[in-house]
Amino acid sequence: MYVGMCFLLLAWAVYLSALLPFAGPVVFVLYITRFQIKPEELALRRLFGEQYTQYTAQVRRWL
Repeated sequence: MYVGMCFLLLAWAVYLSALLPFAGPVVFVLYITRFQIKPEELALRRLFGEQYTQYTAQVRRWL
């Protein structure tokens, strides 16, 4: 879902044909990573422990 939202912001920036809107996807990725993804990962690590740690070693965060 986050990747799709990022691509939507990127498409909007391309549609507007200006440089400033390209900051949108960058800000989105930084914000979502800090305030959504990392807290979710912490909760999953607490819930599933070593299994989740092994899973994260095999799977990338965004894709």
